[in-house]
Amino acid sequence: MGNQLSRILLFSRRYNHLSWLSIMVKLDQIKKDAVLSGIVPGKSIKIASVDPIGDDAVSVLYKDSRGKLGERMLFRSDEASLDHVELGRPWSFDGNTADFKLAAEAHRIQLAHLFDPLMAVHTSTVEPLPHQITAVYESLLPKQPLRFLLADDPGSGKTIMAGLLVRELGVTSINYNIQTLLDLAEAPS
Repeated sequence: MGNQLSRILLFSRRYNHLSWLSIMVKLDQIKKDAVLSGIVPGKSIKIASVDPIGDDAVSVLYKDSRGKLGERMLFRSDEASLDHVELGRPWSFDGNTADFKLAAEAHRIQLAHLFDPLMAVHTSTVEPLPHQITAVYESLLPKQPLRFLLADDPGSGKTIMAGLLVRELGVTSINYNIQTLLDLAEAPS
């Protein structure tokens, strides 16, 4: 590489969309079929032909990604903005495995309610009684918008039912906004 300036540009390296190696080029190094950036702003182009014009200029005919032809005169002062681009793989398997596992697990959790109708029951540490499951999943959840007074005898598990309801709404309805939740417990006599 000699005295050439080399730079590594990584586009979305973290997500492995496209990575490329970019090397600054001099005018006399521009060849046919080379892929360059810096001629058309924000785009990589393929050189169709190169015609030297003296020592300090070249005329290039190029194709953009859509196949549209263009022509431009390049001077020594343009060398700083010209980069030779070698396209990498459109995807690769050299990413961070911990980040991938975290993203996959988050996606799995986000979609879990679609496959488990009793998501709150199976992800909580309490074991609800059958009447609590019936009250939450057959009476409260199907009726939206939810405006209820949950009342029952002392010790029947209203707090567990309210917890299941809040947990289920939090898991399945990301945009659901619980504005008021009041839990009153009877004092022991």
